[in-house]
Amino acid sequence: MSTYAIGDLQGCYSELQDLLDKINFDETNDQLWFVGDLVNRGPNSLKCLQFVKSLGSNARTVLGNHDLHLLAITNGVRTPHRKDTVDEILKADDSKKLLKWLRNRPLLVNDSELNYTMIHAGLPPQWSLEKAKELAQETESLLQSKQFNNFIHNMYGDQPDTWSDNLKDDDRYRYIINCFTRIRYVQENGKLNLKEKASPGSQNKVLTPWYALPERKTKKDKIIFGHWSTVHLGNENNFKQYKVYPLDTGCLWGGTLTAMRLEDEKLFSVPSQQPKI
Repeated sequence: MSTYAIGDLQGCYSELQDLLDKINFDETNDQLWFVGDLVNRGPNSLKCLQFVKSLGSNARTVLGNHDLHLLAITNGVRTPHRKDTVDEILKADDSKKLLKWLRNRPLLVNDSELNYTMIHAGLPPQWSLEKAKELAQETESLLQSKQFNNFIHNMYGDQPDTWSDNLKDDDRYRYIINCFTRIRYVQENGKLNLKEKASPGSQNKVLTPWYALPERKTKKDKIIFGHWSTVHLGNENNFKQYKVYPLDTGCLWGGTLTAMRLEDEKLFSVPSQQPKI
């Protein structure tokens, strides 16, 4: 049995099948981890969602910002963007089942035997792994509860940008969601910056990639994440020094789709079939 963590799909279904062929995926024995953003912007969001759901316990996936965007659209909180590719999901016969399944995905996956944690975007430096797990479960419970509609209506925004255990209600959950699904950079004091998207080395000099802040409480934990395709285009070439494994290699943008076998950290990639941007 092998476990493979796979980068952001965003509707790139054909590339996923190519990647599974390359790793000789055995559905009866192997397990797949997905770093979130199963859907949107790519050509086959519906097929990606249906396929991952069909894997049952052989797949583990966390929620990404595009997955939450889809849930927000279905609840009238967001209107589709010009480049969104979620209409086929909304019109599908199994739409309600797919969306219910998606809404019940976690924000964090941790496997103590394999010694890896998977999230979509990042973690603020103030959180230990135990704190992150606790806050993820707290927020997942809200997402899966009858308070979901109220939650999703108040989810968007860049404030607050600093963590406090005293944060309450919408401010608390907005901050938590922003960390798990949107974060790239922080200031030295741990304050979030959700605007900067540049590759490492080309960002505003007052900002540091979330994983590189020396005071980060999870610096001894092995963390798999996606979300940040340009992280591989910057000046960082030794992510392992931070014990992080960024797996979004820009398939949507004409890059590659990448999997890492957790047992030996071997990487496997297939080329994108999308136009290069």
